[in-house]
Amino acid sequence: MAVGRLLVALAVMLMIIPSGGELDGFVIERVPVDGQVSDFRYEWEDVRFVSRVWEREIDGATQVDLKIAILRGARLKTPAALRAFLREYYERDPGTWHLEEFRNGPWRGYVNDSEAFWLVSEGVAITIRTPSGVVTPQEIRKTALSIRTA
Repeated sequence: MAVGRLLVALAVMLMIIPSGGELDGFVIERVPVDGQVSDFRYEWEDVRFVSRVWEREIDGATQVDLKIAILRGARLKTPAALRAFLREYYERDPGTWHLEEFRNGPWRGYVNDSEAFWLVSEGVAITIRTPSGVVTPQEIRKTALSIRTA
């Protein structure tokens, strides 16, 4: 009887927190949102992006709830270089872009209430963002910590 309840609880958890699958050599084990999923490939300033976006339609408009991207480029050499690149890419004011240092296992990066990013190795980084603000800071961290190499 207890085993049956445990299996039901596990099944409910899996439905609520689905896997994000594999993305450019990484496995996303936890995704705190659902909705339409789309993958994109693009490049900016010699950095290649492979991203997965979870979005939904609200009142006739598309809202992005979660975006995870794998970045690859020679200029991504250190966590500080990654931060500088993303500050330029996102057009953030360094005086108002508040970030805390973040560690995802051996990987170092930065986090705040709506995003996390870290350097996996020289030239390879991962970013997570919730443009809509739907994902809580705790879920941003949990999702980040669920990402591993494939």
